[in-house]
Amino acid sequence: MDLTTTYLGLNLRSPIVPSAALPLSEDIDTIKRLEDAGAAAVVLHSLFEEQLLREKFELHHHLEYGTESFAEALSYFPEPDEFHVGPELYLKHIRQAKAAVNIPIIASLNGFSSGGWVEYAKLMQDEGADAIELNVYYVPTDFDMSGAQVEQNYIDTLSEVKKEVTIPIALKLSPFFSNMANMAKRFSEIGADGLVLFNRFLQPDINAEDLEVEVGSVLSSTHDLRLPMRWIAILYGRIDCDLAATSGVQRGHDVIKLLMAGASVTQVCSTLLRHGIHHIQVMEEEINHWMEEHGYESVKQMQGSMSQLHCEDESAYERAQYMRAITSYTPTHSLV
Repeated sequence: MDLTTTYLGLNLRSPIVPSAALPLSEDIDTIKRLEDAGAAAVVLHSLFEEQLLREKFELHHHLEYGTESFAEALSYFPEPDEFHVGPELYLKHIRQAKAAVNIPIIASLNGFSSGGWVEYAKLMQDEGADAIELNVYYVPTDFDMSGAQVEQNYIDTLSEVKKEVTIPIALKLSPFFSNMANMAKRFSEIGADGLVLFNRFLQPDINAEDLEVEVGSVLSSTHDLRLPMRWIAILYGRIDCDLAATSGVQRGHDVIKLLMAGASVTQVCSTLLRHGIHHIQVMEEEINHWMEEHGYESVKQMQGSMSQLHCEDESAYERAQYMRAITSYTPTHSLV
């Protein structure tokens, strides 16, 4: 079976790529183990805009000033020692990872505003990164900021980073645009080489006994892949950039579905944290077995085959599917 695929101009041995997560990429030996297990590339954990601003402007003092004077929780912003790797060490980490393995190393830059911090994209390129994943992890809470302003911030950030580098840029997004299709088209037009769908915001929970706000569930489940699968299927063949799926990829069967929707690669994290790095081999075996059973010879043969572009009922990915699901559901218990 031919599992090879192309993503961001990179020729990859398979569509399985570990995503940006500290436990998977902080240690060079772990990156080596990922390669040995069959990872096609590795996305390094993120270097945050806040880290760079703190280093330059001592931002921590200003963020924490006065938090003891009122009850709202301002302590969610990571403490400096929670970042694990500072800017200079991160750049060194890229260089060491490139020297240690033969698979592509994709750096991750996490930020949301234009400014001096984007110069680190060029430094990442200089250290040998094969591509950069620009991770825009942002929840707008400014009551005076319009949706158009939020969208423009995304555009400006991508544009600024594109000015700094010549290596490919993938933009990792949230799904919360008023018109995701239009934004994907705009990102493609200004030079995004790939879109990573989607950032999974970790929702807070409330502990009613201890009167504390807690972090909710961290690891994803298979149900989380339906949102990226839907939008990848809608966007495939209609915009000029690669599509990567992230969130909810647990098994080889999940990879197959996302490839059929139109993904070039699938990013995995939670399933490796649950089952171990060797699970990459298990997923690859599942993909090979399914392809052999169903007469597929290559990943390229199945890619996009179940996208909206090739679906007889295009509305299946839109409102009609919602209506069908609501009207056809049968309760398992009496409602009386």
